[in-house]
This record gives sequence, structure tokens and C-alpha cells, in this order.
Amino acid sequence: MEVILKQDVKGLGKKDTTVKVSDGYAKNFLLPKDLAVAATAGNINDMKNKQKAMADKQARELAAAKETAAKLDGKTVNVKVKCGENGKLFGAVSNKDVADAIKKEFGIDLDKKKVSVDEAIKQLGEYDIKIRIMAGVSAMIKVVVSAA
Repeated sequence: MEVILKQDVKGLGKKDTTVKVSDGYAKNFLLPKDLAVAATAGNINDMKNKQKAMADKQARELAAAKETAAKLDGKTVNVKVKCGENGKLFGAVSNKDVADAIKKEFGIDLDKKKVSVDEAIKQLGEYDIKIRIMAGVSAMIKVVVSAA
């Protein structure tokens, strides 16, 4: 019997794939636990439509991520902080501070987890920081830390 998997099944296959299994396995395990549906023409067509819609959505998200990366790449962001003598900061500039500065200057709302500050910024100066917008899409920005 051929079935379309609704979820990943260990040792059988991934979600939205068509697999051939024994009748007993399908009727007694996969179908009652709602892990699969019978591979009828209508169900196969529905699966193909879902896959096409998902591919279109991913393409739109990738295009939006590339557009955001193009807007940010090579830009300079200013972060003003309190500091003491010799340019030492009270605390450090975190990825959240950088994300907030990007939102303030460019109007681009970024999650702080997408900003990768390699080592803590504890001095005034310029730093190159990588922004990972999406898998495979990133931008480099320059952060200028100055006294408030």
C-alpha cells in the first residue's frame, strides 16, 4: 500500500513523501496514529500543491532577506554609550544594543540573535560586525562606538 507521510517517521521517511509499506503497517499503525494518509490521486495533488506553496514562500523570504542584506551591507551604525577614562565603557555593547541601533537608524527590525558580536565590545572605536539575516544571507556592517 502506498501512503503519504504527514510527519517524519524514523526508519521510513520524511514528511510529505510517498512511501510503499505493507497493508498491515499502514492500517494498524500509520493511519490510526495520523502519521500518514492513503496515496490517492487527490491526496497526492494536495501534497504537490503544498510543496509548491512552501517553495514559493521560501523564495519570497529569501528575496526579502537579500533585500535587507543589500540595505545593510557596508553601512555604518553609531552606538553612543557612557564611558570612563581612557575610553573604557561602563559595561559592554551587546548584540541587542547593535540591533536597537540598526532599528533606530535604518528602520529595519532585526532579532538580536541575528547580530553576531564575536567578542565583547568594551572600548570606544570601530568594529566590523556580521549580521546573519537568514541561512546563506548575511551582511557586514561597521559599528562606531562613541561616548554619549
